[in-house]
Amino acid sequence: MANFSDPRLKRLLFQSQHRGMQENDLLLGRFAERRLAEMTPAELDQFEALLAEPDGDLLKWLTGREPPPPSHPMSLIQMIIDFNEAK
Repeated sequence: MANFSDPRLKRLLFQSQHRGMQENDLLLGRFAERRLAEMTPAELDQFEALLAEPDGDLLKWLTGREPPPPSHPMSLIQMIIDFNEAK
């Protein structure tokens, strides 16, 4: 796990691991633990916006049951999906 000394990264990691649904805790938490420190500022902004969405919607998008709205880039969603499929 990366060293999360940046307060923003710590907050995003915590929010990723403490969702309302255990499935999202796992999908987002593992991804955040491994990838947050490598993300660009723009990707961090997108990830932060994604975390503001309701858990039910996130789960549908992250499992491919529904496409995300245009306000959330599919590239970020696909990055999370690909990371979790490789596990």
